Amino acid sequence: MSKELNKTYDPKDIEDRLYKKWEDNGYFHAEVDRSKKPFTIVMPPPNITGQLHMGHALDNTMQDILIRYKRMQGYNALWQPGTDHASIATEVKVIQALKEQGINKADLTREEFLEKCWDWRKEYGGRIVKQLRKLGSSADWQRERFTMDEGCSHAVQEVFTKLYKKGWIYKGSRIVNWCPVCKTSISDAEVEHEEQDGFFWHINYPVVGEEGRFVEIATTRPETLFGDTAVAVNPDDERYQDIIGKTLKLPCTDREIPVIADSYVDKEFGTGCVKITPAHDPNDFEVGKRHSLEEIVVINDDATMNEKAGKYAGMDRYECRKALVEDLKEQGLLVKVVPHSHNVGVHDRCHTTVEPMIKQQWFVKMDEMIKPAVEGVKNGEIKLLPSRMDKTYFNWTDNIRDWCISRQLWWGHRIPAWYCDDCGEMVVSIEKPGKCPKCGKEHWTQDPDTLDTWFSSALWPFSTLGWPEKTEDLDYFYPNDVLVTGYDIIFFWVIRMIFSGYEQMGKAPFHTVLFHGLVRDSQGRKMSKSLGNGIDPLEVIDKYGADALRLTLITGNAPGNDMRFYWERVEASRNFANKVWNASRFIMMNLEGVELREPKLDELHAADKWILSRVNTLAKDATENMDKFELGIAVQKVYDFIWDEFCDWYIEIAKVRTYKKDENPESANAALWTLKTVLVNALKLLHPYMPFITEEIFCTLQSDEETIMLSKWPEYKEEWNFPAEEAAIEHCKDLVKGIRNVRTQMDVPPSRKAKLFITSDDEAVRKVFEDNKEVYVNLAFTSEIAVQQGKAGIGDDAVSVVIPDAVAYLPLEDLVDFEKEKERLNKEKDKLTKELARSRGMLSNEKFLNNAKPEKVQEEKDKLAKYEQMMAQVEERLAQFK
Repeated sequence: MSKELNKTYDPKDIEDRLYKKWEDNGYFHAEVDRSKKPFTIVMPPPNITGQLHMGHALDNTMQDILIRYKRMQGYNALWQPGTDHASIATEVKVIQALKEQGINKADLTREEFLEKCWDWRKEYGGRIVKQLRKLGSSADWQRERFTMDEGCSHAVQEVFTKLYKKGWIYKGSRIVNWCPVCKTSISDAEVEHEEQDGFFWHINYPVVGEEGRFVEIATTRPETLFGDTAVAVNPDDERYQDIIGKTLKLPCTDREIPVIADSYVDKEFGTGCVKITPAHDPNDFEVGKRHSLEEIVVINDDATMNEKAGKYAGMDRYECRKALVEDLKEQGLLVKVVPHSHNVGVHDRCHTTVEPMIKQQWFVKMDEMIKPAVEGVKNGEIKLLPSRMDKTYFNWTDNIRDWCISRQLWWGHRIPAWYCDDCGEMVVSIEKPGKCPKCGKEHWTQDPDTLDTWFSSALWPFSTLGWPEKTEDLDYFYPNDVLVTGYDIIFFWVIRMIFSGYEQMGKAPFHTVLFHGLVRDSQGRKMSKSLGNGIDPLEVIDKYGADALRLTLITGNAPGNDMRFYWERVEASRNFANKVWNASRFIMMNLEGVELREPKLDELHAADKWILSRVNTLAKDATENMDKFELGIAVQKVYDFIWDEFCDWYIEIAKVRTYKKDENPESANAALWTLKTVLVNALKLLHPYMPFITEEIFCTLQSDEETIMLSKWPEYKEEWNFPAEEAAIEHCKDLVKGIRNVRTQMDVPPSRKAKLFITSDDEAVRKVFEDNKEVYVNLAFTSEIAVQQGKAGIGDDAVSVVIPDAVAYLPLEDLVDFEKEKERLNKEKDKLTKELARSRGMLSNEKFLNNAKPEKVQEEKDKLAKYEQMMAQVEERLAQFK
C-alpha cells in the first residue's frame, strides 16, 4: 500500500477537501434512469434569511443519512434542495437594512423595494446553503430551486388560477389574525399561543327602560366594547328569559344593542352573558352571521383605536383599555376585576399579540380539499412516524378553517387578480387581461397583496420537478419517498403539501413522514436568542468536525422525541472518530507490503469467523433498523460493534498472528484479510452517519473504488454465518471479562502474568478453550494455560472465576506479592479504623443528630455503611493470607 493516513485525525484537514471532491465528481447528482429504482427526498427549504441552527443540523443530518444509505443500496437517489423566500422574515430584514442606510420603505416604489429584496437575496440568500455543505449534506445542488424562481412562481400562479376557477379560492370579509407590527394578516398556523396573566373585567350594561337593572358581562378585552353589536345568552338559561329581545345601553357610547339567544353561550361559564363583537372575535363573527348583526371594526391596522371609539380614537389598544376601565369605574359600571391567566395568540415571527379583526382577504376553501389528506393517513397510504402524530394531524384536519392566503407585503408571489380601473370588475389571470369583459376598457391594476409563503412551499414536492409541465423528472421522481421534518411544522407545511399533492397530482406527495423533535440545551430548555443558550453548529464543526456533530445528533435519537445537547457527548463522538482512525492506521501499517489473498474457509480461525459473522449480523440488523427509520438504534449498533467487538476484541486477538507473518504466513494472511474485510464493511455501515472520516479511510485503504459513497451497502450473506464460532468466542470473552474483573478487584498490575487453569466436565467446552488459546492468552494476561477436567494441581488458595459451563482458577501467589499486599491491606485497615471511629462518634453525638441538616446526617450514615463494607473486604483478604 502506497497511501497512508496522517498520524492524527484532523477533520479540518479532510472535510472541505472531500466535499469538493464529491461535488466536483457529481456524486450527488441524479438523472432519470429507468433501469434504477428512484428514491426521492425533498429538503424542507430553509429561509434565505436563515443561519444554520441545531434544528437545521439535525433535520439535514437525518435526510443525508437516508439519502447516502439508499444511494449505497443502488437506488437512483435524489435529494432535492432549495430555499424559501420567507415573505415576512425577508421583508423585515430588508427594511432593517434600509433603515441603517437612512432609507424608509414608504419612500420607495414597489419595484424599487423588490429590487432591494433581490439584491439582499443575492448577497445573503446562499449563506445557509454553504453552511449545509459544511455539515456534509449530499443534496443535488445542481438542481437547487428557490420558491420565487421562474418555474416555482409559474406553478404558484397556475394553482391559484385553477383553484379560483374551481371555486375553492375566494375573496371575502372574514375574521383574520392581524399582526399590528408586520401590518399583515397571518394564518392560524403562524399564531403561537402563550399563557399570559390577565384579567376578567366585569362590566354592567344598563337595560334600556328599566332603571337600575343591568346585565353583567365579563371580558378580557374591554377595548373591543366599542365594536359590540349584541349581548348573547343561552336560550335555555332561565335567569335571562325575560330580557331576550330587549336592548341594552352600550357603556361609554350613544348606542343601544339587543340581547339575543344563542346556544354558543355556556350557561355555566362566567355570568352566562357574553358580549358579541363580530368584527374582533372569530366565534362572535359566526354568531353575528347567524343573527345578521352589524360588523363594526374599531381598531386600526397599527393597533390604535379608530373613530368608532369616540374620545379614545388614536389611543393604542392598551392605553384605551386603561382609560376606558377608569371611566367605567367612575360611572359605577365596573363591577369587579378578577385575575385570569389565559392563552393569548402572538405572531410567531415578531411575537406581537395578534388582533383578530374582519378584513377582506383571499381564502382557500378547505372543507373539500382536506378530505383526501385525511383519508390518505387513515388508510395508511401516508405513514406518520412516530404514529402518535396521527392524533395531532387529525385534530387539526377535523377543526380546519378556510386558509387565509393573502398577505399585505410586497416581497412574495403577487396575487394574479386584476381590477378594472373603469368599472371595478375583477379578473383572475396569470397574464394581464386584455379588454374588460364588463366595460370593454383596458385599464387594469393588479391586486397589491402577495400570497402566504406556505402557499408556494405547499407545492414543493412537485414544483421543484418541473410541474405544471409534464417533465421526465416529475414522472420519474414523483411521488417523493420520505419527508423528514420537525413536529413543530406539521400544520404549516406537512398537511398543506399533502392536500396540495392530492389536489394537483392526484396522489400523495410521499409515503412516509419522519418527524424529529427539537434540539434543546443541556437543561432541556428550547434554544433561543432571548435565553442566549443557542449552540452554533458551525462552532461545533470547527472545534470537533462535522462527523462528530452528526454522530452526536443522531445517537439516541428516536422519531418525534426532543434531545438535549451536551458538549461532553460531542467529545465522546470525537473520541470514537479517533478510535476508528487509529484502528485503521494500525491495520494499514500491518498491510504495508503484504500481497493479500482471500483465504479458504478452512484457513480462517475461529476468531476470524466470529467477527465476520458479527459484522454480517450487524449488516442485517442495521439495515432492518434503517428501513424502519430507527436511525438512532442502527448507529448505536454500528458504534458498539466497531468500538467493542472489532477494536477492543478482534484487533487485540488478531495482533498475535499479524506479528508472526514470517512464522505462519497463512494464519497472518487470514487475520489481515479479515481485518481489512471487516473494516471495509464497518466503514460502509458507518458512512451515512460519518461520511468524511469513512471516505478518507476507505479511499486510503483500497484503490478498487474511488469513493465509499457509491460503494455497495453490505448485505447479509449466509456463507458468513458461523454460529458455532460465535458461541466459542463468546465463551472466551466471558473468560477474559471474568479474569479482568478479578484482577481489577485485587489491584493486580497488567505486567503480572498468572497461570490459568480452566476446568469443565464438558469435553466440548474444554475443546473450545483448548482450540482457542490464541484468543485469550494475551487478553487474560496469562503465563501458562491448562485446560482440564477436575481440580488436580490447583491449590486451595486459587481465585476462581465462574463462567458458563466452566470454572477458571488463578493461583493467588501468581496474582499477589503476599508481603507487599499484606502491608498495603494493613495500612488500609488502619485508615478505615480511624474513619469508622470518627463516623460512629458523629452518629452517636446527640448534638450533631439534632442540629445537622437531615441530608448531612444521611450523608454520614452512607459513609459509615461504605466504610463498614470496605473494612469487611479488607479483613476477608487478610484472612485469606493467614
